[in-house]
Amino acid sequence: PMLIVHLHYDCRDAMGANAVNTAVENLAPMIADITGGRTNLRILSNLADQRTATASGLIPAAALERDGYTGTEVARFIAEANAFAVVDPYRAATHNKGIMNGIDAVVIATGNDWRAIEAGAHSYAARNGRYQALTDWHVTENGDLYGSITLPMAVGIVGGATKVHPTAKVAMKLMGIQSAPELAMVLACVGLAQNLAAIKALSTVGIQKGHMRLHARQVAIAAGATNDQVQAIANQLAAEKKINIVRAQELLAELNQR
Repeated sequence: PMLIVHLHYDCRDAMGANAVNTAVENLAPMIADITGGRTNLRILSNLADQRTATASGLIPAAALERDGYTGTEVARFIAEANAFAVVDPYRAATHNKGIMNGIDAVVIATGNDWRAIEAGAHSYAARNGRYQALTDWHVTENGDLYGSITLPMAVGIVGGATKVHPTAKVAMKLMGIQSAPELAMVLACVGLAQNLAAIKALSTVGIQKGHMRLHARQVAIAAGATNDQVQAIANQLAAEKKINIVRAQELLAELNQR
């Protein structure tokens, strides 16, 4: 028979990997003695489901109007998009990936382990036996949009690179972070906001429109454009729907001749 022992450890403002791993290493001989068995793996879990962060918010329907859609329609579209990600794991994978686009950036900037946060988030999304959306968006009785997100957030502001790396220190200072729970709350808010932006675009004008504009900028830079030239060429490429480096080089040549 196999025995699995869980140690619940309050890491306070540390991410806690070293603290937990040290603790389980020291407990291993005691476990072996009590059970009369052999201890094998001794390591933390990145599924920190006792250390979650939640963010929620209410958005008036009127604030969601765009591109000919009423705010009520957009609120309904977003709720439908979330429902899709709850029932379909293929959609949920991309839905949650978009959430992590925002969270990972802040985790990296603050010197934390983005891979650990990713692992925990995706494991948590499958905690009920089926992979699904980390968010909940629904329309309230008043027709407004309510959204929330909950996910594991084992981050720290002490230990590792968080107090040593200058960029991490600046990032913490800019956010005014004083504790690990505060950082966790910021990350949850970023994830919810990132998800809202993505599914709002996806359920109205379509995500590809924004993606192609970003691609147009990359093509302009690859063609040799600099500073203000980049946006001017990107705008023209998008307007012409000819987003390729040959056309970008032609437009750059025209700009340089003026």
